[in-house]
Amino acid sequence: MVGYDPAAQGSLLGAWEAALAGSAAGMVTRALISPLDVIKIRFQLQIESLSSRRAGGKYWGLFQAARCIRREEGLPAFWKGHVPAQLLSICYGAVQFATFEFLTKAVHDMTPFNSQMSGVHFFCGGLAACSATVACQPLDTLRTRFAAQGEPKLYRNLADGVRTMWRSGGALTFYRGLSPMLIGVFPYAGLQFFFYNVFKRLLAPPPSAGKSGENLRTLLCGSGAGMISKTVTYPLDLLKKRLQVAGFEEARVHFGQVRRYRGLADCVAQIAKEEGVPGFFKGLSPSLLKAALSTGFTFFCYELFLKVLRDLKVPANNGHLDSRAAAR
Repeated sequence: MVGYDPAAQGSLLGAWEAALAGSAAGMVTRALISPLDVIKIRFQLQIESLSSRRAGGKYWGLFQAARCIRREEGLPAFWKGHVPAQLLSICYGAVQFATFEFLTKAVHDMTPFNSQMSGVHFFCGGLAACSATVACQPLDTLRTRFAAQGEPKLYRNLADGVRTMWRSGGALTFYRGLSPMLIGVFPYAGLQFFFYNVFKRLLAPPPSAGKSGENLRTLLCGSGAGMISKTVTYPLDLLKKRLQVAGFEEARVHFGQVRRYRGLADCVAQIAKEEGVPGFFKGLSPSLLKAALSTGFTFFCYELFLKVLRDLKVPANNGHLDSRAAAR
């Protein structure tokens, strides 16, 4: 079960084990959803319309964009920025899940609330994601820029990207887009954990049914939670991506129009004026598909790796108890 569960006292795991399971879940999920992430970022950064009826931009559909990227940049392009993205996923998963488990346990120990309440999961999930975001934002900015650049590449590799960004704007360059990210990540992650908890309870089998179908339920609950939370908070994710590529216009010229934004408010105003309300939802379709797969696999892998760690811990504990009994 995700979150501190006082009913599972005999098989509770520590923060480092939650961090390990979260890292492994993030790593596996990232490898699977990277192509959708690249397409989503390309859509989010395109100023021109994404409609096929007014195809003024480079991309106007999911399959068209996939074919275009494959033809012009090759298959490896769908994993552009994969190294910083993997580092991001490993770091983010570790910090988020370890913090979430810590916070839900703190709620159980220090408040009258049940740590398995959906409201508690919303609050703790939001705070855990904010902690992970601050810790991992530089990697997220690097991932976005690598995924955004075409050919020829402006950054040759991860080390070159770090050096170039540091020379051009200093440490603050790595934290561009942090404001909308923090504003959006709390409700986004909070809703993920909230709806995952709700769906798990709604789809819980009767006690006589045992554990059959548990893996499928976990995937479905995570996918549903991911799609709902992504739809609600999507405009903030788009704003973050636009701000993260500020000062990176040179690598974006051949994709179409580029814009310079003075900050979050200016970014909102320009998008509203030039692109209208639909501009805030560019790339929503691949993003929803990505959110369904990403959140579903993240929770699935997290619970799976927790179970593996728990199964490894129980025999070890039993062996320790047996040795103590024999000594007596």
